[in-house]
Amino acid sequence: MPGSLGSSSPSVSYVRWGRHSCPVGSSIIYRGFAGGHPHNETGSGASFLCLPDDPLWGVHKDGYNSYSGWIMGVEYEGGYFFDSTTKDYDVPCAVCLTPHSTSIMVPARNACFDGWHLEYNGYLMSNAHRHIGESDYICVDSHPDVIPNSQNNTNGAVLYMVESVCLGLPCPPYVAGRELTCAVCSK
Repeated sequence: MPGSLGSSSPSVSYVRWGRHSCPVGSSIIYRGFAGGHPHNETGSGASFLCLPDDPLWGVHKDGYNSYSGWIMGVEYEGGYFFDSTTKDYDVPCAVCLTPHSTSIMVPARNACFDGWHLEYNGYLMSNAHRHIGESDYICVDSHPDVIPNSQNNTNGAVLYMVESVCLGLPCPPYVAGRELTCAVCSK
């Protein structure tokens, strides 16, 4: 989302998954909750979204419609590198604005390439490979927060670590069954 919210200097936004705040040097546009579709359902969207913590409603009809898309909170499931107290808690997010003109998520690296600025690093996460629902790969901060009082184990939209598989992926440099890191970088 290029643009600078009223400023003439270049800037770009990115989502910081797993945190309520933005890193030093970036400003917060909004904070919220990670949303996704049920891992055991087909249909709806495949992308995770950072839903703001203060939604505004338009014309609506309360109650579920059998032909509607669903979005629900995302919970940590397989984050075994994180503090064990994250399991089954819902995932926060923050949409951040950095004073750079572009940002990328680099999978399989916890540092940026030369000439790029590290916004944050973490672990690549997604739905589990055995689930029928698809999901994005997202970079979850290596020091994640949780949504307080959300440890409900709903098993709706879930996040697991992503591991490399040596089928069509060159090993080395990749290692079978090794969890992948990630970095969000700007320039």
